[in-house]
Amino acid sequence: MKTYFRLLSFAKPIEKYAIPYIICTLIMVVFSTLNLALLAPLLQILFNSQDTVPEAMVMPKGLNLLDYFNYYANYLYINYGAYGALKYTCVVIVISVFISNLFRYLSQRIMENLRIHTLLNLRKSVFDNVMNLHLGYFTNQRKGDIISKVASDVQVVQFSVTGTLQVVFKEPLQLIAYLVALFMLSVKLTLFSLLVIPVSAFFISRIVKTLKQQAQEGQRTYANMITYLEESLSGIKIIKSFNAAGYIKNKFNNENDNYAKVNRRMVRRQQMGSPVSELLGVCMVAIILLYGGSLVLTGQGDLSAAGFITYIGIFSQIMRPAKALTDAFTNIHNGIAAGERVLQLIDEKNQVADKPDAKVIHSFENSIKFEQVGFAYEENQVLKDINLDIQKGQTLALVGPSGGGKSTLVDLIPRFMDPTSGTVKIDGQDLRDLDQESLRQLIGVVNQESILFNDTIFNNIAFANESATKEQVIQAAKIANAHEFIMGTELGYLTNIGDRGSKLSGGQRQRICIARAVLKNPPIMLLDEATSALDTESERLVQESLYKLMENRTTVVIAHRLSTIQNADKIVVLEDGRIVEVGSHMELIGKNGLYKRLIDMQQFAEG
Repeated sequence: MKTYFRLLSFAKPIEKYAIPYIICTLIMVVFSTLNLALLAPLLQILFNSQDTVPEAMVMPKGLNLLDYFNYYANYLYINYGAYGALKYTCVVIVISVFISNLFRYLSQRIMENLRIHTLLNLRKSVFDNVMNLHLGYFTNQRKGDIISKVASDVQVVQFSVTGTLQVVFKEPLQLIAYLVALFMLSVKLTLFSLLVIPVSAFFISRIVKTLKQQAQEGQRTYANMITYLEESLSGIKIIKSFNAAGYIKNKFNNENDNYAKVNRRMVRRQQMGSPVSELLGVCMVAIILLYGGSLVLTGQGDLSAAGFITYIGIFSQIMRPAKALTDAFTNIHNGIAAGERVLQLIDEKNQVADKPDAKVIHSFENSIKFEQVGFAYEENQVLKDINLDIQKGQTLALVGPSGGGKSTLVDLIPRFMDPTSGTVKIDGQDLRDLDQESLRQLIGVVNQESILFNDTIFNNIAFANESATKEQVIQAAKIANAHEFIMGTELGYLTNIGDRGSKLSGGQRQRICIARAVLKNPPIMLLDEATSALDTESERLVQESLYKLMENRTTVVIAHRLSTIQNADKIVVLEDGRIVEVGSHMELIGKNGLYKRLIDMQQFAEG
């Protein structure tokens, strides 16, 4: 129940909805019970003959409402006759039904508003926390699993957990109202009836026992299926080129089959609850009919024939709220299983969080320094004893074999992750003491992979810069050598570039990314040089754009084509997470070390 109440905390302020809901529900319950209780005087009128109506009636005493109903029914019968009494009784029943249904509608509207409000808060909390998590979290997680939690699991929570609120408030009240009416009709018969109710509860509890475990298994399988779907859509070109459509289809369909099997098992148990409870209800009514009927026929009970028929009518309805409670108990297992997965994502801690007194940094003045920096992913040591000084205005290039730690070193500068040992400082201040948002405002990033969004060219260049003007965006595009091809598109800057920029070539996508960095105009640039996969013309244009971008900035470049960084102020050679060489291009050539071997191998490969 701890999970359930925590999920309900997302409904705050719950009293805004709960108080009017309880008021509407109380009125609805009272009048819906009266609808059935009014059967007694109605039947009394129909069964009575003039001879059986007392000449003098005495106003009843006590709290038994049914005695009052019968008194007024007889009063109408005496003063207006059988048909007149019938008319008045029917009018009262119609008014009662109207009031009960009006407040049922109002209570359902209030509950739906609460449900939507809870879903809004829950999904907002999940997505906000996901966006706040450090980059390292996403390297170990499947995107499909995260998508499943944000989309599907939150929806399950909405309909099963918050949906039970309606049952928790309404059905017990309705159950109590029916029981009160039954006790008013016959104490003896009601006490007998209560003896057979626990039998129904026992059978229902056996049915729903394993539902939570099955629900968790179903949600895990669904998350795997979404993961395969996301990966398949992202890698459709590779799938086609390797003729792997059959393999991928089998992989997805196998998971789909597993999901179907789990759902079948779960639905079998879920759907069994309703017919079993209904059958048990009919059996109970039959038992009451036999026992109560014998009391009426022998004259041993405290019920008239009209009262007994009313009793059976109310007792048959008592199973409806009991059945609703059973169904809610069945569904709650689904909701709690989904809720635990959602809360797991909400509870995930950001391991790169700001300190409470984090300083806001407004400018970059002197240098970026790495002091004895080490970094490890769990057991894997990626960087070891990195000492590096990057002065303002310098262009520093990182080179070395794949897996040497170049990308990890660059990711430490905008604090996408924190070093596991040592410190990274900017202008003498430890990055862990600074406000992340203000730090990243000083840094521009151009990745090897062109990361674009399914939006217009304008919005991709002006990404997250809501104050950018059209003139500023055009100027940034011109500096990035992108303006000419943009104007050649169908709608110019308003052209939609498709999913991940699929409507553009590799060089065009890269120049859009560079224009985005130009518009930000940061003093520090981090470039994962992305020219190696481009054709000669695109490479030349992108390289020109990069040179313009690097002007008058402090730049750290991860170099893939070593010929492009010969003019760098400092070249750092990384191997197995360590700095093995530092110097200018000519100095490193003279050392005849790893850098020289890398240059020779690349020239040989290109030749």
